[in-house]
Amino acid sequence: MVGLGRMGAGMTERLRNAGHTVQTFDPNVESTASSLEELAGQLEPPRAVWVMVPAGDVTEGVFQQLLGILEPDDTIVEGGNSNFRDSLRRGEEAGARDLHFVDAGVSGGIWGLREGFCLMVGGDAEAVGRLEPVFLDLAPEGGYAHVGKGGSGHFTKMVHNGIEYGIMQAYAEGFELMQASELGLDLRQVAALWNRGSVVRSWLLELLESAFEQHPGLEGIRGWVQDSGEGRWTIQEAVDHAVPLPAISAALFARFASRQDESFAAKVNSALRGQFGGHDVPTE
Repeated sequence: MVGLGRMGAGMTERLRNAGHTVQTFDPNVESTASSLEELAGQLEPPRAVWVMVPAGDVTEGVFQQLLGILEPDDTIVEGGNSNFRDSLRRGEEAGARDLHFVDAGVSGGIWGLREGFCLMVGGDAEAVGRLEPVFLDLAPEGGYAHVGKGGSGHFTKMVHNGIEYGIMQAYAEGFELMQASELGLDLRQVAALWNRGSVVRSWLLELLESAFEQHPGLEGIRGWVQDSGEGRWTIQEAVDHAVPLPAISAALFARFASRQDESFAAKVNSALRGQFGGHDVPTE
């Protein structure tokens, strides 16, 4: 396991609890190896190296190093939130060196250690089959699938995260409306209620109930929402395929809006109302 952040550390512990021997490398954490070369030397061929580092340049750097270290028939498993097109390219580069490449979309977050990680795995059948005992022990029952050829795992995870954006935004808007009403609703109570038999029950709603318990009224939480890229990629793919994604697109744009101290577009609207209607224009 390369990368012992919140996900990599939880996955390592879950595998060890299931009886697997896992060697690790993370330059920022005390681990079993001091380098990728040493890590490779700790493994019996055919090796499998699972990369769980931030997507982008960090993942690319580790991948390129492993290409020069590993030997034919070894496998690189890439479990970060990489763009599936990068995974397609990496699969080709690995194949040119007689290495296997498996792209694994991983969902579960910090709860994965206890609940299991949902795994969406793409790659050739030989490499995936060899690692299936690992995938099955990482996942809850029914929470692992070989979804297709190389690239399929990260493509499926990309769409998964786009859907997650839309669900989160729908909850956010509904709870904002209830918070704004004059009825004095207990939003934690509503979240708990909806999780008992309602058609909108979900794990995300359970987490929202926990958030209301920890932060009554969500006091102290800033309404600033980051995006990690998958929502953007989902929408870009939708444009390329002419597939309408109005809910997911609106959810992404809502995240952008959350980061504005003051919207310039709102200033334009205010100025226009003053120009054509003589309405009062608030000034700073």
